[in-house]
Amino acid sequence: MTRAWVEVDLGALCRNGAAIAARAGVPMLPMVKANGYGLGGLRVALALEALDPWGFGVASVHEGDVLRRGGITRPIVVFTPILQTEIDALRRAQLIPALGDPAVIESWIRTGHPWHLHIDTGMSRAGMPWHLVAHHRDLFARAMPDGVLTHFHSAGSDDESRDLQERRFAEGLAALPARPSLMHAENGPAIERRAPSRWSLFRPGIFLYGGAGFEGGPLQPEPVASMRARIVEIRPVATGETVSYDATWTADSPRRIATVPVGYADGYRRALSNKGVALLRGKRIPVAGRVTMDMTMFDVTDTDAALGDVVTLLGSDGGDAITLAEMSATCDVSPYEILTGLQTRLPRQYCEPSEATA
Repeated sequence: MTRAWVEVDLGALCRNGAAIAARAGVPMLPMVKANGYGLGGLRVALALEALDPWGFGVASVHEGDVLRRGGITRPIVVFTPILQTEIDALRRAQLIPALGDPAVIESWIRTGHPWHLHIDTGMSRAGMPWHLVAHHRDLFARAMPDGVLTHFHSAGSDDESRDLQERRFAEGLAALPARPSLMHAENGPAIERRAPSRWSLFRPGIFLYGGAGFEGGPLQPEPVASMRARIVEIRPVATGETVSYDATWTADSPRRIATVPVGYADGYRRALSNKGVALLRGKRIPVAGRVTMDMTMFDVTDTDAALGDVVTLLGSDGGDAITLAEMSATCDVSPYEILTGLQTRLPRQYCEPSEATA
């Protein structure tokens, strides 16, 4: 019997992808980096194949190689800057680097393999600054990139930063000897905020995995990930007794405390100590005391909890749900951090998409 696990609804993943792709109106380049936002990069990519994406986006050569070895044949773009020492590995795995450093571009174009030019329009993280593209026109004339991209730093915000970055992107594109066939700039929040796309591809990320780019958007993604665990111990706690490290929780009356075998080493955040809640047959049960490395305690006094019962720490149960947005707000962290923080110690259980979903 599995003691704790993460459920991944691949059908919901595909429905989210189909919904945002319909709004974008152009092919998608889904981001499956960070092991598919913590849910399994290869399994996610294989499921998204049903949506006929242009390709997939990763952050490292290793992530791209995993997809190749798993049978993915579509283009795979590595978005983190590469070192020259990685060129051979990229070439062997037939990966497409996103490049911005002129010296690395010089080395890569000798391979004759495809590449994308990353133009930095304000993120100041990676890529060639937009105003320097014209300085390297001769380099691009020798080997034009197959695609050009930029990245919005505040795509989910209703401000003027996106317009400024798009003007800078257009300036960088105009400085190239020719207009490339592939251009991409928008992530999921950018498409949620403004659609259809004006470019040739878009790059959805968190929306695929159940996270909205901002509140009140035109699309609401379905939840994809659930975290569940079985109760492994129940004990009575007398009035005045404490629970967990530092004795931060004290029983104000006789209570029943249940222990589940999930803690911050599994990705259930310590910030949920004395603040988080879980679901037991649709009833909310509060975290009692500090979340520990391997175990978390819940107050189940007002339930008929028994050993082996399943507690839902993230996800839906009995008509209620602990959403990704709720958990991230309680922890005061990004939803991205919640998903990518789900450790591999928790086995993944996949709910395959139906043929109707595909």
